[in-house]
Amino acid sequence: MITILEAKRAGLLGKQALLPNIVAGVIVGVVALPLSMAFAIASGARPEQGLYTAILGGFMVSTLGGSRVQIAGPTGAFIAILSGITAKYGIGGLQVATLMAGFMLVLMGMARMGGVIKFIPAPVIVGFTAGIGVIIFVGQWKDFFGLPSVSGTHFHEKLWHLIQALPHLHPATTILAVVSLLLVVFTPRIRGLRRVPGPLVAMVVATVLQALFQFRGVATIGSAFGGIPHGLPGFALPSVTVAQVIELIGPAFAIAMLGAIESLLSAVVADGMTGTKHDSNQELIGQGLANMATPLFGGFAATGAIARTATNIRNGGNSPLAGITHTLTLVVIVLFLAPLAANIPLSALSAILFVVAYNMSELKHFAHMLRRAPLADVAILLITFLLTVFTDLVLAVNIGVTLAILQFLRRMSTAVEVQQLSEQELKLELFNQGLSALPKGVLVYEIAGPFFFGAVENFERALLQTHTDPYILILRLRRVPFMDITGLQTLEEVIGKLRKRGVRVMLCEANHRVRGKLAKAGVLALLMEGDYADEFPTVLERADQASHEQGSNPHRLSDYAHSVLKTSQRFFHGHDD
Repeated sequence: MITILEAKRAGLLGKQALLPNIVAGVIVGVVALPLSMAFAIASGARPEQGLYTAILGGFMVSTLGGSRVQIAGPTGAFIAILSGITAKYGIGGLQVATLMAGFMLVLMGMARMGGVIKFIPAPVIVGFTAGIGVIIFVGQWKDFFGLPSVSGTHFHEKLWHLIQALPHLHPATTILAVVSLLLVVFTPRIRGLRRVPGPLVAMVVATVLQALFQFRGVATIGSAFGGIPHGLPGFALPSVTVAQVIELIGPAFAIAMLGAIESLLSAVVADGMTGTKHDSNQELIGQGLANMATPLFGGFAATGAIARTATNIRNGGNSPLAGITHTLTLVVIVLFLAPLAANIPLSALSAILFVVAYNMSELKHFAHMLRRAPLADVAILLITFLLTVFTDLVLAVNIGVTLAILQFLRRMSTAVEVQQLSEQELKLELFNQGLSALPKGVLVYEIAGPFFFGAVENFERALLQTHTDPYILILRLRRVPFMDITGLQTLEEVIGKLRKRGVRVMLCEANHRVRGKLAKAGVLALLMEGDYADEFPTVLERADQASHEQGSNPHRLSDYAHSVLKTSQRFFHGHDD
């Protein structure tokens, strides 16, 4: 009851907030009714299982999640994954995979991965959501047009067979579907009906028409599934074997990842609409607990639903009370109106999913990215989209994220600069030290940017390809936010190579984190004592002193080289020579 306690502390459970949240919850419950059944059927489950998922999953996410206004249940994004799992492993396998995914989500939340998942790049998200939209759209042709069942393992095979079957469409089914589609689209534009959910109007009108005229050959929930059971499901533990668990790890991980992404995206959208801030890690834990519970009561995978959450907020919902009311509304419908569902045409639910698919595809946003985004991002967008449609969603997301990471690293490596600082740039700092110029034989370089494996080439090129070796080289690290092991090893190698050329290296101004890594990696041990300082003036003063000593002793350089040799031997071999 975490969100309830937070809402109480925020003063959102008072009498003045009671009615708006109840009204919003009832409206969202009515919206969720046709969507939950449609998503369940498209996922290979029975329609009532979608309702059970919305009831239990929605209640648990509203009370245990990280957002006060999140509405959860079955969603369109899951269809592409869940339908494949159901086709291969059956509904029992889907429920086991959902249970495992819930456990994974809880672990993600406990490991505080909520903030990491939100950083999946926009081209990947837009690419796979648009791909899912295409899959849902084509997948509903059969019920929309009343076509015979078609075969085909891959998308292009199913698409081709559906196109071939189009001449055999069922007229009455198609007419009901088109009427339903028009009602879903245009009901919100009719004055007086704008607050009535279009999917509900479409489902009710199509159901009434079918009940009155009993069109032959029109598939309904009654003819396809025998109707919806009267009452709520009981507890039933799925049959689980070790072999099944091992086989379902991949599908479960896909459910967990997609559920995490969609729920956190929904929470971010809700934050933007309400001006609040959700707890991403608690949201993952709440989603995980919900997905561990729903399979035990006849349901399947649930996640935060962006459209239903937005509907909740627009209608005045600002506390978990709205989400709880949404589930109670569905409970009342299942208990008292279940027999009326027998005449709901499947074509009406397909029409609703057509609109869901269009909204998911975000065609305008997709086209905008194609026109305006950098070429590399466009390539990632198209690759993710095509892989989602023609191969597998998990593969598409993995490859899309990998390509985005590689592109990010390429951009970051070019952003890292290693530049020599001129006396003019150091004028004020030299003046503060009582110097009019840099000491003889001293050069100052600055590294700006993260010093990681992608940036080491720039560093080596800048420092090792110069033919005017100084006596002392000062490296300023004040603008280096972090170093990885490759950067540390490269710095160590460069110091060694410069030593062989008689160049003494001094380091300064590393932040606490970077300095700790330099010490742990043994880089500071390679320097002469005192050749590292937290402040630039300190190391500049030491360089000035060393420069004067070198000027008064022509043999100083060879002495230094001998000292370096001894230091290196002690560091690498652990003994004196």
